[in-house]
Amino acid sequence: MRVVLIAGARPNFVKIAPLRDALETRASVEPVIVHTGQHYDDIMSAAFFRELSIPAADFNLGVGSASHAIQTAKIMQSFDRFLDDHPTDLVAVVGDVNSTVACSLTAVKRRIPVAHVEAGLRSFDWSMPEEINRVVTDAVSSLLFTPSRDADENLLKEGRPREAIHFVGNVMVDTLLKFRERALANEELLFNLNLTPREYAVLTLHRPANVDERGAFEGILGALEETAEELPIVYPMHPRSVKTLEAVGLGDRARSIEGLRLTPPMGYLDFIMLEANARMVMTDSGGVQEETTVLGVPCLTLRPNTERPVTVTEGTNRVVGTDREAIVSAAREVLAREETPSAEAPELWDGRAAERIARILEEFAA
Repeated sequence: MRVVLIAGARPNFVKIAPLRDALETRASVEPVIVHTGQHYDDIMSAAFFRELSIPAADFNLGVGSASHAIQTAKIMQSFDRFLDDHPTDLVAVVGDVNSTVACSLTAVKRRIPVAHVEAGLRSFDWSMPEEINRVVTDAVSSLLFTPSRDADENLLKEGRPREAIHFVGNVMVDTLLKFRERALANEELLFNLNLTPREYAVLTLHRPANVDERGAFEGILGALEETAEELPIVYPMHPRSVKTLEAVGLGDRARSIEGLRLTPPMGYLDFIMLEANARMVMTDSGGVQEETTVLGVPCLTLRPNTERPVTVTEGTNRVVGTDREAIVSAAREVLAREETPSAEAPELWDGRAAERIARILEEFAA
């Protein structure tokens, strides 16, 4: 069975790495990597392939950036042409980016079964493009691989057949556990950034609701100004956020915050090292919520909701929204604690999710 693994954006690469490795050992399965090119520069794309020991993509569709509609359409057109020339038995997609939904729709219209890894996550917030991508992808997928029990329940409530749902754990955790020791060995990173373990915070922002609107971004910057008076905040900036910061006229203000250190995006291993040694992490990223849960680092989610509630109920995550006072208050609570609350990894976040998925795909092929 030829299984085409779709990767398009930075979070996808972390998830396809263990899946590709697990499938490669199965005699009945031929994994093929297709990179849509949704993220295309080195630090957001190629560097991940190198760091995670992923072979170069077998095919790169090279779609580049565009609006959600145009990018999704371009991916569908390019992937459709790919399928014309490359017979495919199953398309496996991960996460919730535009590449995920575009390739899923293209495959299912050709009656090619789709497997969705990280199925069933819901924020119940339809203002999020990712929520639309998640719901649509799950609706057309034949195999639904979930990372948590709540995801199973979401899918059942939406009428998906129970036999299509497989609780397998979290493939992102597979990668984190595999590379954690190597990442933590890079002690030079903190030295070069003049950081002391547990005496700095990390910030990531990239969602349109936070960075595309001046009012939201301004409120978060106000919270950062106050928090940065108590400890430095390292902010590896997504390329899109850099452009948006200037476009909404907040670049000078961000650069003027004395304790806020703006850096280029980091590779996977460097960012894990940065996260693992932080006093706290502030983010709007779902993946970072999961990573901090496994690493045992307090996380403040700068959104009104999360599609990963298990990181709150069983992890170190707290959803605080984007209100300036709420963010500052939550940050001060973290800083006032002498010790980080202990948290055990959620069920099946044990580094073997990809093996479970590979076994089910092999049975599907039989």
